Amino acid sequence: MTKKCIAVLTSGGDAPGMNAAARAVVRTALERGIRVFAVYEGYQGLIEGDTYIREMNWDSVGGILGLGGTIIGTARSDGFRTREGRRIAARNLVEREVDSLVVVGGDGSLTGANLFRQEWPSLLTDLVELGEITAEAAAQRANLFIVGLVGSIDNDMHGTSMTIGADTALHRITEAIDAIASTAASHQRTFVVKVMGRNCGYLALMAALATGAEWVLIPENPPEWDNWEEKMVADLRRGRQAGRRDSIVVIAEGARDKHGNPIGSSYIQKFLEEELREEVRVTVLGHVQRGGAPSAFDRNLGTMMGYEAVQTVLAAQPEDESQMIALRGNRITTAPLMKCVEQTRAIAAAIDAHDYERAMTLRGDSFRETFRTLRTLLRSLPHAPTPGQKHLRLAVMNCGAPAPGMNTAVRAAVRLGLDRGHTILGIANGFKGLIDGEVQEMDWMSVNGWAATGGSNLGTSREVPSGRDFYAIARTLEKYGIQGILMVGGLSGYQGAYQLFRERENYPAFNIPIICLPASINNNLPGSDLSVGADTALNVIVEAVDKIKQAAVAQRRCYLVEVMGRKCGYLALMSGLATGAERVYLHEEGICLSDLVNDVEQLRLGFEHGKRLGLMIRNEEAHQVYSTNVLCAIFEAESSDLFEVRQSILGHIQQGGNPSPFDRIQATRFAARCIDFLIEQAQLAEPAGSFMGLEAGGLNLHSLEELPKLVDKENQRPKRQWWMDVRTIAKLMSQPMPSWQIEQGK
Repeated sequence: MTKKCIAVLTSGGDAPGMNAAARAVVRTALERGIRVFAVYEGYQGLIEGDTYIREMNWDSVGGILGLGGTIIGTARSDGFRTREGRRIAARNLVEREVDSLVVVGGDGSLTGANLFRQEWPSLLTDLVELGEITAEAAAQRANLFIVGLVGSIDNDMHGTSMTIGADTALHRITEAIDAIASTAASHQRTFVVKVMGRNCGYLALMAALATGAEWVLIPENPPEWDNWEEKMVADLRRGRQAGRRDSIVVIAEGARDKHGNPIGSSYIQKFLEEELREEVRVTVLGHVQRGGAPSAFDRNLGTMMGYEAVQTVLAAQPEDESQMIALRGNRITTAPLMKCVEQTRAIAAAIDAHDYERAMTLRGDSFRETFRTLRTLLRSLPHAPTPGQKHLRLAVMNCGAPAPGMNTAVRAAVRLGLDRGHTILGIANGFKGLIDGEVQEMDWMSVNGWAATGGSNLGTSREVPSGRDFYAIARTLEKYGIQGILMVGGLSGYQGAYQLFRERENYPAFNIPIICLPASINNNLPGSDLSVGADTALNVIVEAVDKIKQAAVAQRRCYLVEVMGRKCGYLALMSGLATGAERVYLHEEGICLSDLVNDVEQLRLGFEHGKRLGLMIRNEEAHQVYSTNVLCAIFEAESSDLFEVRQSILGHIQQGGNPSPFDRIQATRFAARCIDFLIEQAQLAEPAGSFMGLEAGGLNLHSLEELPKLVDKENQRPKRQWWMDVRTIAKLMSQPMPSWQIEQGK
């Protein structure tokens, strides 16, 4: 059988994370013993050939992980739109014995790749007839297999929950709106912010949710009123009357009214100025959304997708259709490429036909649920209670260490609960506050501005109730008539909720629904792949390590960076993957002397051959004896003056800062589900106690009775940690060369 040979190209608009994807394709292919080429300048490079199609080695993609854009370039190619252009491109690939093409781009780029694949046999026939290739060469490369990776900041591809670049773009937008909001509040001014997205409202929708904007316009669901402008003005006025000092209107570039007429930012500005009789500012964010260093999420997404692309190529059969690498249920998977492209175009067609219900359906359940939640959170004041409805008194509290996104979750819970006609009580300082009776009623504006703030405004503690505490808690619940509790926090909060659940027979006041929302930077909570706060902490680590690497490379240094996580290595492993660390030390794996001997040898060998930077990341509890200080001392002693060794213990900066867009969105989604749970269960004679989270893409609930079965008691972490499967990819990417070359060198 002819050995595989891969070419990778990036096409269409650039997207942060494309470099990570290209790097992963190159290194995974080389590790598998496959020749790999990079095509520079997209499809135009396929036609140009010569120096535009370059064979890659391991070091060809070194140092590119944290760079924005695409180092192999992208360009429009009118030539590739013609059959003649595609014939030349086919010849260039056959001459290099390429039979598999990995394309990172949007739906147009992927459609072009699939057409190229469909025409491939006839293109080879033409080339043979023209004498440009031999019949033998055509027979050896009779099929071209296509794998598509969606690189698009718009997140507009059907079949994948996230596209490479969308998370970074959302970071840029959220940071900009956060900054604008402070200016708007200072002057009590209205701002209109226009964001990218073409026919997809994802960026606008999620940015509005993450920043607490007051109005949003997206193409998939335009305002249902003909006089929507007057409705917008009325809502903004009510917000000011309720106490808001700023008004933010977010508009997607493809926004339109229900008749299909485009809605521009200048039109909104003019209308608002006339009606509000005040200055209105417009900010068009433009290409700042597309540029800059990729977020931790996009680096890791690009890496895992690139790795899977090569695996897909290796498993492909000649008759297999083109595949797209997708993220679904927090897992990397594949889907038929053209089916995803067709469904994506069906959304645009539905919007053009004014069939907005179909457009929203095609976007998926998560998109629709988020839009419904946002419509409530955008309100200036809650709906009046429904006559005759049961009025509940529900409480929300934070427990455990502070995690960015706790305030976002509390804000969403308070407003969603109030909008359903219930009273929401805030418990200060976790279970300690519940014991001491620190309870206050929350209103709509008491959580204004909380969406974007880190820490815990309610206050938190790690205290787990026991013994006499139960009597005090029962008295507090009875005194304030609390009929349900939402605990937003970490493992100590889960354990506290479990204790109350167990004591129901002894304390009737505990016979209320209790639900735990996962919020911990350590990502060490059972029943959820991801905890609120972990994404923010990961981005803090990656930003810090990027700066450390810049300093280290100037002076031939090896840095050992210690990150938090307690006995869970999530932050260490995923930050190592996102920064290109050579070694990651995890508590789950431990450290042994033979590992350290090998690590020292690899460092010395690398620096002897011109290496200028070494990076190791250590989980704070990776080993009792081999501490960060000890490891640094060992590396320094064995460096043979080839390099210096420094350590950086990042500490509590990982717990601080404003929550990332991902954490804000997850916190809001989780809180909406938790409020639904409390309202449903409060109607029952024996309400449930649960903890919830994101598992394989769905929001799932587990009974508190299951908590001991799912937690490793000794290490205080889940027994099953999905991210441990990523170790294989992280180790492959961090090698100094393919493993078979390392073995040959030995």
